[in-house]
Amino acid sequence: MELPKNLLPDEANPDWMNKADNAWQLTAATLVGLQSIPGLVILYGGMVKKKWAVNSAFMALYAFAAVLVCWVGWGFRMSFGDKLTDFWGKPAVALDEKFLLDQAFLGYFPSATMVLFQAMFAAITLILVGGALLGRMNFRAWMMFVPLWLTFSYTIGAYSLWCPDGWLAKLGVIDFAGGFVIHLSSGVAGFTAAYWVRIYAC
Repeated sequence: MELPKNLLPDEANPDWMNKADNAWQLTAATLVGLQSIPGLVILYGGMVKKKWAVNSAFMALYAFAAVLVCWVGWGFRMSFGDKLTDFWGKPAVALDEKFLLDQAFLGYFPSATMVLFQAMFAAITLILVGGALLGRMNFRAWMMFVPLWLTFSYTIGAYSLWCPDGWLAKLGVIDFAGGFVIHLSSGVAGFTAAYWVRIYAC
């Protein structure tokens, strides 16, 4: 019995790819993205005074968009790329066609799926940090904060814990649900940032 033509390996469906795994990763990425936009946008808009509602929404929308640009520009490779140090990968663009179509370092799906999946986690982490700064930080300061924090904080945690070459991963530390990389880092960053900008509330 022969396989139907749509199931035979080709450039779009290599023999190493599991379509179910790929579909689930894309579904999970979509669900995480929906937690950010519109989920946290609506939540933050309802938490603040009326005059801050639009600014709160724009903070979340900007963080989502800026993280996507920074992530494919350098963030993904710094978090999961070739080793630069024990806690950082070499920065490089993650938009090369050959790279995106190759098998991801983990799982039976393309790197393009992994880039999107991890981008959603990076985006929601920054939006969670933004929740601590609602009504405290002006939009221009937030525009500078997002790419800097992604580059110099998030990528370190992601590489250390989630990349097989990371120093914590080599020690056997496991972060199943993002408790360290996402929740702990966003919580500490939000608390620290809220403490330092409390005097300068806009």
